[in-house]
Amino acid sequence: MAQDDARLVDGHGRQVRYLRISVTDRCNLCCRYCRDEQTPFIPHGDILRFEEIEEIIAVAVSMGVRKLRFTGGEPFARKGFQDFLRRVHLRFPEMGLRLTTNGTLIGGALEELRELGVSVNLSLDTLDRSRFASITGRDLLPTVLENMERMMAMGIPLKINVVAMRGVNDGELYGLASLCMDRNVDVRFIEFMPMGEGSIWSEDLFWPAAGILAEASRHWTLEPYRPRNFAGPLAEESGPAELWKLRDAQGRVSQGSFGLITSVTHGFCASCNRLRLTAEGSLRTCLYDDKEYPVRDLLRTRGPEAVRRAMLEAVAQKPVGSEILARSRGPVARKRMSAIGG
Repeated sequence: MAQDDARLVDGHGRQVRYLRISVTDRCNLCCRYCRDEQTPFIPHGDILRFEEIEEIIAVAVSMGVRKLRFTGGEPFARKGFQDFLRRVHLRFPEMGLRLTTNGTLIGGALEELRELGVSVNLSLDTLDRSRFASITGRDLLPTVLENMERMMAMGIPLKINVVAMRGVNDGELYGLASLCMDRNVDVRFIEFMPMGEGSIWSEDLFWPAAGILAEASRHWTLEPYRPRNFAGPLAEESGPAELWKLRDAQGRVSQGSFGLITSVTHGFCASCNRLRLTAEGSLRTCLYDDKEYPVRDLLRTRGPEAVRRAMLEAVAQKPVGSEILARSRGPVARKRMSAIGG
């Protein structure tokens, strides 16, 4: 097969270059917008083995994927994840590695993450201890903040992801966004998405990007920002966020950037380059679409070539998520975020 024919290009001309991998659905927190205490975990025997994830990564890399992100659940809740990350780095040294974490279990891995050049997205919705316990079900904010400070001091590339919720953390925009003023950290506010059966999402909780932007404008002058790698083949590195630098009344400009991810009010589907691999071994081409393409058993019985064909088929049928959202009258997917991979 010619090289071009093996590229992951969908029916809308979008090329998939980014694979998000959920290594587990288990998490030591219980964030209200992600799962509840009654949400069952996937049985251990149904989870992809680390060696199998490596083989699926190899297939994806051979077809043009250039960016990997490891998610959960909480990746560090799975035993052996740090060793697995090291193996992936050694096997695919050309790949930029990233992970999304709640920051509670990462402390012992920070030296190695720095050595491997791993970029970290830290999920942090509040700086208030009691509110953190209310949102996550666990009183662990001091641990998260300690690990965040250590990452900043160590120079580990860091982004803060905030799920924006009206009436929950809308009074904390100044404190959270201020993290990017004097520190080289980027802060992203993400519109709360109506994901999963039993979701707590409601119009009352939904804080749209326009409202977030208006609140930020009360405190700073916002200057549109385009990272140096925004154009060209590495444009996907910048992700879907609309970005600004913040300028305060004294004229100081933020070291990091302030961003909005408008997942609901202004979708970025036209440039979507993502493919998801769920913890139980299925390909999911769109966060909003429940259609999945199982590859775990294909890999175990028929090998990587069968996975490659399934990946081509899945991407060829990749939908436009904003169209699914527009048709929805409730949650846009049955699965909760913890089962999909954040």
